[in-house]
Amino acid sequence: QAQMVESGGGLVQAGGSLRLSCAAAGYIVSINDMAWYRQAPGKQHELVAIITTGGTTRYADSVKGRFTISRDNAKNTVYLQMNSLKPEDTGIYYCNGTVEGVVNTVDAWGQGTLVTVSS
Repeated sequence: QAQMVESGGGLVQAGGSLRLSCAAAGYIVSINDMAWYRQAPGKQHELVAIITTGGTTRYADSVKGRFTISRDNAKNTVYLQMNSLKPEDTGIYYCNGTVEGVVNTVDAWGQGTLVTVSS
């Protein structure tokens, strides 16, 4: 079964940048949509950005112009470049992928990576 493994979180000052990576591993035929979600303290789980196989992207209004999602299909990896970070971007970031395996298609999630933006 496919697994998503994230990296790149950490502590950064407001105005700074971070790049998150998430690699899918396992018996993978293909990955359809890939996305990043986040869980901020006291807030609901929200979609941050999504990218299709063909590269079409969509962003939450709160991150438009600051975050960029991209993917490397050959490496089964999705990235989130986060610039001009704000304290309200603090949270646990999860990657997600609709992964087509040999036997079935699963909705795979990463374990989460913590992003903390200090003011």
